[in-house]
Amino acid sequence: MSGFVEKPEPIQVPGLVHLHTGKVRELYRNEAGDLVMVASDRISAYDWVLPTEIPDKGRVLTQLSLWWFDQLADLVPHHVLSTELPAGAPADWEGRTLVCKSLRMAPVECVARGYLTGSGLAEYQESRTVCGLALPEGLVDGSELPGPIFTPATKAAVGEHDENVSYEEVARQVGADTAAQLRQATLAAYTRARDIARERGIILADTKFEFGFDGDTLVVADEVLTPDSSRFWPAEQWEPGRAQPSYDKQYVRDWLTSAESGWDRAGEQPPPALPQYVVDATRAKYVEAYERLTGLGWS
Repeated sequence: MSGFVEKPEPIQVPGLVHLHTGKVRELYRNEAGDLVMVASDRISAYDWVLPTEIPDKGRVLTQLSLWWFDQLADLVPHHVLSTELPAGAPADWEGRTLVCKSLRMAPVECVARGYLTGSGLAEYQESRTVCGLALPEGLVDGSELPGPIFTPATKAAVGEHDENVSYEEVARQVGADTAAQLRQATLAAYTRARDIARERGIILADTKFEFGFDGDTLVVADEVLTPDSSRFWPAEQWEPGRAQPSYDKQYVRDWLTSAESGWDRAGEQPPPALPQYVVDATRAKYVEAYERLTGLGWS
């Protein structure tokens, strides 16, 4: 079992049609046909959307994405039209709402990896490959790869795992030309972001992008380079051969699998509510990532 522990009821706003409740975002369409994305403070782990929210998380992710969209604008255009709050929307939507172009989305999670960890490490340990790409012998958890690699995945529904696939499978699904565009844009954006993060003392281990088409133009969409879509590691603590400290929700994952939580990940019961100290520590990680990357203070 997995999914929402408590699925929220979407807020109804005049002039907006609710389209979808995602793990983190609510998606609406306005009267002009544009998409309105609202980032909630929900957090997910182990394919569950947890019952406890992380204050300010949605605003941090939205503002960090906007900052990164600007850093990548000369490489690939983005889908944001406006950050203006729709008329009649609740005040709580301020800072977490984007009005975006409606795109023809590519059905692929476009993942770039510069370091070996996570599902890539698991595959490497079995076959010395990641998504079918051969890698050198001797790599360990946290090793830097010889160069960034494109390791796509299929998009999964809430409560299900994304599944790594080969580049050849992507080309079969979307066509060779589109697959090549997705790979080129993913690796270019990752390389730019990796270098920017490195200047700020952060390692960008891997990240995923979502792309769509505005006519024939490839456009980056959704969120970009946030702690929810990326693995950020403090560079000063990087030590290959072990799990790295990170600026994501690892703190939440660690608590859920601890004896204190009492939760059986393999069982059928949903995960419990998070204690306040876990909420506070997780919020602090998101804010620290924002501040270190952008150089801006969070208020």
